[in-house]
Amino acid sequence: MIVSKVVRGAVGVAVLLVVAEIAGRTGLMDTQIMPLASTVLAGAAGLAVDSEFLHDASATVEVWAEGLLVATLLAVPAGVLLGSLPKVEIGLRPLIEFLRPIPSIALIPLVTLIAAGDGAMKVTIVVYAACWPVLVNTMYGLHDVDPVARDTMRAFGFGRLAVLLRVALPSAAPFVLTGVRLAASVALVVAISAELLSGGAGGIGVYIIKAGSGYRIDLMLAATVWAGLIGLVVNALLVRAERGLFRWHAARAGVAQ
Repeated sequence: MIVSKVVRGAVGVAVLLVVAEIAGRTGLMDTQIMPLASTVLAGAAGLAVDSEFLHDASATVEVWAEGLLVATLLAVPAGVLLGSLPKVEIGLRPLIEFLRPIPSIALIPLVTLIAAGDGAMKVTIVVYAACWPVLVNTMYGLHDVDPVARDTMRAFGFGRLAVLLRVALPSAAPFVLTGVRLAASVALVVAISAELLSGGAGGIGVYIIKAGSGYRIDLMLAATVWAGLIGLVVNALLVRAERGLFRWHAARAGVAQ
């Protein structure tokens, strides 16, 4: 099933590229504005050995990784606390629902004034954006704990902490990893967006700005292709980790359906 999905996805991408190539070569699309798909792909292949682009890509990955790590370290304990204490969650839920929809990019001017340096600003913006998927999924994971297992532990005299460690956290772990996977995509988008809006010493967004200033639309799109590939690889790795670590959760979900 997984292989068939990959094949169907690859076929869809190939069809899109062929249509774009035909549209460019037949004059339906102005190649000065939108280069040929083959030109963009050739440019993307060239960037794989371009030292300047590799430096920029590593800068983006560094900001993404730091932001995602800090967001996870902050959001998981907060989600466990809120998910375990209903009264606290009820009290803080309005604040969460107010803060969560605020676009992290809109906070760049404020964070720039507070953060010490360009890198710290970008990491802070990424942390803010990536926290919410992890926080909400952790809370939902705590809500989804099997009440029979929880009540059985309590009936045998286990306290709140023991129930949390032995039942609630293992049960919520798949939800947490799903939250991290969603946050990983959000973090990458926000990291590159912050680079596009605020510039800086390096990053894929900075490279795109430089290519645009030189009217190299092919390189702009080629760098965008690499941004998509990085996101695709990260998502695939996390999906594989989910399926490998939590086979029992997938099986339980299948039975429930």
